[in-house]
Amino acid sequence: MLRWLLAAALLGAQPAEQVADIQVHGNTITSNERIIEWSGVSVGMPFTPATIADVERRLRDASAFESVEVLKRFASIEDPSRIALVIIVDEGRVAILDEMAGVPGTVRKRRGPNLMIQPILGKEDGYGFIYGVQFAVPEPLGKASRVSFPLTWGGDKRAAAEMEVPMRRGLSRLKGALAVSRREHPFFEEDVSRRGATLRAERDLTRRVRFGATAGVERVGFLGVAERYKTIGLDALVDTRVDPFLPGHAVYGRAAWGRLQFQRSPDADRREVEARGYLGVPHAGVLVVRGLHHGATAPLPPAFKPLLGGAASLRGFATGSFVADNVTAASAELRLPLNSVLSRGKLGASAFFDVGAAYDHGHSVHDQKFQRGAGGGVWLAITVFKADVYVAHGMGKDTRLHLTLSTTF
Repeated sequence: MLRWLLAAALLGAQPAEQVADIQVHGNTITSNERIIEWSGVSVGMPFTPATIADVERRLRDASAFESVEVLKRFASIEDPSRIALVIIVDEGRVAILDEMAGVPGTVRKRRGPNLMIQPILGKEDGYGFIYGVQFAVPEPLGKASRVSFPLTWGGDKRAAAEMEVPMRRGLSRLKGALAVSRREHPFFEEDVSRRGATLRAERDLTRRVRFGATAGVERVGFLGVAERYKTIGLDALVDTRVDPFLPGHAVYGRAAWGRLQFQRSPDADRREVEARGYLGVPHAGVLVVRGLHHGATAPLPPAFKPLLGGAASLRGFATGSFVADNVTAASAELRLPLNSVLSRGKLGASAFFDVGAAYDHGHSVHDQKFQRGAGGGVWLAITVFKADVYVAHGMGKDTRLHLTLSTTF
């Protein structure tokens, strides 16, 4: 009993907390003095449990900030009753006008929609150059969310509206897309037109393991036939790479299953499996061994059959040289950088050997003749730009040049 009385006496003897300092961060246009005036607090005022909530409410009522956060900090180690109030504000987008003709530079609120624009430029082996532009609206559906509108022409004519929203509970993110596209099929040399909608949910189990589920509806027009279908699918991904191209010791694996429900054709299950192993070698190089299989449980319409050939699967053969319900392929590649891996631009060379076979439903992979290709090439990566040039010889076929270009922002 005496102990509790002494503790109560000590608590009662502690001085009341008061505001000893006010700090303002994040403001560009509004002065510190104006923000402190709007906050309704001043140095020397008592600090109570309601002070933080009251200050945040007053600053939000000023309608000058997109977000407001107020933090409590101790202004003195010796005297815990002295409180420092830290006010953090976000004024949103601002424009900085440089000094011109003797007029001092100024800062003002930006007007108009919050729109980001970036170019799209690339070349996909077998499809030609792809160019266009992408418009994006950042954080329209909450923090880190995005809605974008890519428009491309050339080898891939596509217009789409895409959204990505991070989730806090259960799922990691939710994605959706509405798209219309048209591109030439490299085997049949006829355009494939598509329009549809997809919805995808992802869950990051760890930084290196991800699970996903996809559902969609689409209309595909090809070879004079229009086919409508619905799809649902599940997939899993394991990726331990730090640098996707020169990762050192790492593994990558992806497995996916999808159910295709066609309007005209028999329904089919589609399976995709890909595995890559990366082994670091001397001189900062890496040996890459890759295997993949795309298979179906029923004959697929022509527009849905996987392709074999080209830089993506079997170099030394043109993209889409073979098309069938099932594709099995493997490759081994040695990648060696020709300059320091710490350089801003990375230049390197590769040597590889590819094998692959394409066969229709009802046939066994063991009965197939695997096509083979071998060659080498160089690659260059400078910030957002990457180019790959490979010269490969298809065994029993011609020697081909494969060129791919891509930009990332």
